[in-house]
Amino acid sequence: MQTLFKVAFLLLWGLVLTLWARSSEVPGRQMVISPEVSKEPALPETPFDYSNIPLPDHYKRNAFPPHFPFQHAAVRLDNTPPDNPITNEGATLGRVLFYDKKLSANRTVSCGSCHQQAHGFSDPRVVSEGFAGGHTRRHSMGLVNARFYYSGKFFWDERAETLEEQVLMPFLDPVEMGLSPAELVSIVAEQPYYPSLFQDAFGDSTVTADRIAKALAQFVRSLVSTGSKYDRTRRQVWSPIEDFPGFTPEENFGKRIFFLPIVVSSGDLVNCSGCHVTEAFVGPIPNGRFGTTTSVTNGLDAVSTDDLGVFESTGNRRDIGKFKAPSLRNIAIRPPYMHDGRFSTLEEVIEHYSSGIQDHPNLTPPLRSFDGRPIQFQFTQREKDALIAFLHTLTDMEMLTDEKFSNPF
Repeated sequence: MQTLFKVAFLLLWGLVLTLWARSSEVPGRQMVISPEVSKEPALPETPFDYSNIPLPDHYKRNAFPPHFPFQHAAVRLDNTPPDNPITNEGATLGRVLFYDKKLSANRTVSCGSCHQQAHGFSDPRVVSEGFAGGHTRRHSMGLVNARFYYSGKFFWDERAETLEEQVLMPFLDPVEMGLSPAELVSIVAEQPYYPSLFQDAFGDSTVTADRIAKALAQFVRSLVSTGSKYDRTRRQVWSPIEDFPGFTPEENFGKRIFFLPIVVSSGDLVNCSGCHVTEAFVGPIPNGRFGTTTSVTNGLDAVSTDDLGVFESTGNRRDIGKFKAPSLRNIAIRPPYMHDGRFSTLEEVIEHYSSGIQDHPNLTPPLRSFDGRPIQFQFTQREKDALIAFLHTLTDMEMLTDEKFSNPF
């Protein structure tokens, strides 16, 4: 009799487990539940300050000499729309949404899975892994100083017109997070910790896709780097092209190579700062009219084949091979590099510009010389080492360890 009871119990228990698994699985995919999904976010009683992050003077004014016409003050390039200013409560909600693994089809990944704080809000992997084990097409872009990207367009191919549009796309991507818009809203509305967060951020607890997008965009725009060695020592001088007293001789030498024009073998004057402008070190900014994009081709390939870059969103053949350039802030701690993660070290990146720029049809000045050939910077080993030493001064350890940007779960 006892044996029959045991058999009946085991059969019943097996049935319960089967029904539970079927009720929670995503059709066609193995269900793996993250251990974090049962947690609620740990948030301070008083929200962290996101809306009044003090910007240093070198973000607020342009101290480059007049013969640097492509340079601007970073604040002039702020892409924050009038209807979505950063608020402490909005960015707090955005932080929770950014790290919440419940907001994927099997509750295993979040935005923060592919944009990791310790890696400059990028991914140390060449391509990122989605909720079901699939892989993204391109390398995960660093998000720091996204607020100062001039055109306001996002993704490597700039297919999102605004940051508010971009932040929703990974949730809906069949590889990344695998939800529908209705599922996203429903999952957020079901969590017990979101009503008060939406109330604080928007005045009532209603959950909408638009509010999710606005809160996430506020959090991403708050990711402004101001605590690097560059920032600390920059305050000691008026202009960025002066030697910084707090830099080593090698770091100052690298800074001069980066900012100041150098003469290459073709006789052309070129510099790095023509394509990485302002002291937020963001992508190139035209001084006059521009076409469908401000992005450029940097000569990674002679011919674009499987990835056509910005052309894929604009349809303009002049945009083939062009990719958005993220900020160089924290560049030293976020390898691999480029849209496809082809370079695993800064040394490889510098060597590309030194000797490897390809003759792509859409290569333009300053990377194409007056005689029509690709520019090669032809750095000496001393110059390469100095450039890398300078780029390390852009690492902001304060930001990379700041609790207000960290995972609250």
